Amino acid sequence: MLLSSPRAFRLGIALAALTAFLLFWLSLGVGIIGADGDPANLLYALVLTIGVSGAYIARLQADGMKRVLIAMAAAQALIAAIAVSTGMGQPWSGPLELIALNSFFICAFLAAAWLFHRATRNSPCA
Repeated sequence: MLLSSPRAFRLGIALAALTAFLLFWLSLGVGIIGADGDPANLLYALVLTIGVSGAYIARLQADGMKRVLIAMAAAQALIAAIAVSTGMGQPWSGPLELIALNSFFICAFLAAAWLFHRATRNSPCA
């Protein structure tokens, strides 16, 4: 299946927005690390800040958005590594739960980055 450049771009925007919304909702509403209201969940605001500021700096251009989403995935992975290695959220959030939830977000951000990569690769100017 060959994705057209505009279609890959639109899917990338949709996936990035949906993933960011789910991260916002789960981290601040329900709580990924520890019990509901655990202040450790505020670390995920860093990932969202990277996304919003990066999208502004990249002017929503596909190549820049690809880099922003890779940076968001890296920040998500760093937060997960810190949470697991320091035992944050214990006993409510075990290491496997933290790894699984964060892996979901990392994969979703990387999938959106891949869509933006496809959008740049298929464009006539690339």
